[in-house]
Amino acid sequence: MPSEILSQVLPLGTSRNPFNYEKVEEIGRDISTQWLTLDEIAQQINLYEDESQDGYLQSLDLAVRQAIEDYLGMSIYPITYKVYYGASGMVASPVSLDLPEVSQNFNQNQPGITIQSVGFWNDSNVFTLFDKADYYYDNSGNKIILVSVPSNISTYRTAPIEVKYQTTANPLANYPVIKQAGLLLFTHLYNNRSNTVESSMGLKNIPFGFDTLLRKYKDLVM
Repeated sequence: MPSEILSQVLPLGTSRNPFNYEKVEEIGRDISTQWLTLDEIAQQINLYEDESQDGYLQSLDLAVRQAIEDYLGMSIYPITYKVYYGASGMVASPVSLDLPEVSQNFNQNQPGITIQSVGFWNDSNVFTLFDKADYYYDNSGNKIILVSVPSNISTYRTAPIEVKYQTTANPLANYPVIKQAGLLLFTHLYNNRSNTVESSMGLKNIPFGFDTLLRKYKDLVM
């Protein structure tokens, strides 16, 4: 059923529960597409006619791009997520499933994400995919609307509903101010290949070093 028809016959406002996901996992990330070109990098660090470092420069570019994405809290190139939802309290229909991460699209008429699958675990511990006619993506609210919740959804799992989706490549990648920030960070990391530098007070951590780069991931390995 088209989303415009659903919106007419189903009381969306009665089931809206902001931030109703239980857990989010990043299950895939583009870590191969180069962001800054070698020409842009060479001009930034005044490195010309020397291809011996190209491999290192490209690997550093990927690290810089990932650090920029982490700092902004949005993807520059596609990232795939799996989001888990509990079923308790989902008594009204339709049901809203909030998505934690959204992107923009180069094509303004297209959403910034692609829904890959929506499914649930039943009481027999079997995972079943929803038919695409049973849900749609609400671009205006960055949420998935389920027409209804199956009666046999698992009562043994904390979060029996799972959604997989992927953000699209973001036009922010080409914004001059974003690229300039990337070039500044690239220069900083290129010129500071150790986590510390000598100072009048002894060894001093560089401003954007080990701690800053890994802070986002610390909670994931506690």
